[in-house]
Amino acid sequence: MSINVDVPKIQKAARNSLPLVINTNKINHEIEEQLEQILGVFLEEFGQREILTQISYCLRELAVNANKANTKRVYFMEKNLDIEDEEDYLSGMESFKADTLDNIDYYFEKQKEAGLYIKVGFHASSEQLKITIRNNSKISKKEQMRVYDRIARSRAFNTLEEAMTSVLDSSEGAGLGLVILVLMLKKIGLNEEAFDLDVEAEETVAKLIVPFSKVHKDNLNVLSREIVKEINELPQFPENIVQLQKMIDDPESEITDISRNIAMDMSLTADLLKIVNSAQYMLSKKVDSITEAVKLVGLRGLKNLLYSYGTQKILKSGLKELWNHANRTAFYAYTLTKSYIKKKDLLDDVYIGGILHDIGKIIFFNAHPNLVGKISDLAKQREMNKDIFEALSAGLNHAEIGALIAEKWNFPEHLIISIRYHHEPSAAPSENWETVATIYLANCMANYEEHVLSFDQISKNVLKRFGISTEEQFNILLNKLIENYDKENDGEKKR
Repeated sequence: MSINVDVPKIQKAARNSLPLVINTNKINHEIEEQLEQILGVFLEEFGQREILTQISYCLRELAVNANKANTKRVYFMEKNLDIEDEEDYLSGMESFKADTLDNIDYYFEKQKEAGLYIKVGFHASSEQLKITIRNNSKISKKEQMRVYDRIARSRAFNTLEEAMTSVLDSSEGAGLGLVILVLMLKKIGLNEEAFDLDVEAEETVAKLIVPFSKVHKDNLNVLSREIVKEINELPQFPENIVQLQKMIDDPESEITDISRNIAMDMSLTADLLKIVNSAQYMLSKKVDSITEAVKLVGLRGLKNLLYSYGTQKILKSGLKELWNHANRTAFYAYTLTKSYIKKKDLLDDVYIGGILHDIGKIIFFNAHPNLVGKISDLAKQREMNKDIFEALSAGLNHAEIGALIAEKWNFPEHLIISIRYHHEPSAAPSENWETVATIYLANCMANYEEHVLSFDQISKNVLKRFGISTEEQFNILLNKLIENYDKENDGEKKR
């Protein structure tokens, strides 16, 4: 039976570095076919279709093993055997394969009744595709050692024939399967380090990391750098903003001089007073003085405000939806920091990081037709995959493009890092992790609210930092944030 997958949804996930998660209680032929089709779309997006056979085998092997682990748990419970006991384990495994294969639908139903699941996740960046298979049958240390023993043995084999003719422990089908998995990885230039198996909380987690080809990465980097190089096609930062940045950096500058320069720009003055009088600062009375506003915001906060103001002034036209998303992300990030991180020095950083996290996407909406033409021509000249420019314009590599633009516009390092890693907090420098993780979660919340991603697609490590372990807790927090955001925006409309 043919399974139809939502190709546009998968492409959107690949291009915007959004995780895609498939939840199921069982792995059967139809699910395997669906997973292969999804994998094919991801690999196609990154010009890696030629490795589909090898990676598809690895994905199927890991998914089937996760399913087998769940089946094993319900089988042992039904036989009143302790899976942790060596004698019971050997006894149970003697009949496990024959009993379950003959009656697999029965055991699938038992898995469902027991609340056992398999979650297969795909998460692409410009560098790699990460495939994650989770199941909630916690692997024992002995089982984990068996897996790593088989992988270690596989180093001795160079061909499938060598593996087949060697004597392997056949008490579980996973033995030879894992050896073949390593051989498949070898065929495409990878080794067992691309595979990992561990326990996270109460889940067994198998991970497969597929780095994209050097050619593909080079092509992406060439086009991304060319976009940033040609950014002069767009207006540069307004001169008065550049001058104010210099004044703020000058230790000799007086606050009164800075305030006087701000007052010369009516739009900037209005924005500064609007922010200071918003719920963000929770003042007991309205502030009308620029000097007082600057004192309240602080020089770091003012500098962040200027980056946001200057960027929006250049890029805002015709982008209501993207800027609405950015403002909502910023508000959520600020509130999360205030309530959970509780570090005042991060408040401005997460707010402005939230405002600017998607500037790589916004650039394409503002790109001068000459710029679009130049980049498209460059892709043709270098005989790059014809879809690569389309993928870039749809969001692929937007975090890296945004970071390169921020570097070009001399943004501070913490903002550049927030933009570059807002989809991958685990890759951010440790000293910036809390800031990036907060912006990441705020962005996920806005995307969840917009039905772009599901709860399962959000990093468990980040959720844990904010004390969230269930979707119910997540929704309670999100609903509070939505209520406060709507209340603030209603208040601003009335002011």
